[in-house]
Amino acid sequence: MGAKLGGGGGKHDVEQNSEINVTPFVDVMLVLLIIFMVAAPLATVSVKVDLPPSNAAPTPNPAEPIFLSLQKDGKLYIGDDLVTLGALPGVMEQRTGGNREERIFVRADQDLMYGRLMELINTLQDAGFYRVGLVAEDVREF
Repeated sequence: MGAKLGGGGGKHDVEQNSEINVTPFVDVMLVLLIIFMVAAPLATVSVKVDLPPSNAAPTPNPAEPIFLSLQKDGKLYIGDDLVTLGALPGVMEQRTGGNREERIFVRADQDLMYGRLMELINTLQDAGFYRVGLVAEDVREF
């Protein structure tokens, strides 16, 4: 009785490679990185407002938030679009699709006169929009 050692053909003649090919993984990660780098700036509002500080706990954001920005000089923006206070109810009706329960986020410059902010909130309430949230800069230290 004898055993054949080495050579001679069989299923294990070709060297097996047990290393993982990471090239497809790296390719997918780079594509995702590029997508997020392009999409991230589009999700922010580009109207410059100096927000006052807040210590309140943050609340979760809706899928498509509506931001009203009121600058120090009194200019009013919905997202990045300039709008007048008189045209606000009609534009809000269009943006919300008539849904008066939609939450509206108001960003107001900290140097803005209080009366201007109240005029904006009163205009929203007169139009039937009562779910108004004020946005402030988060200054909590960790």
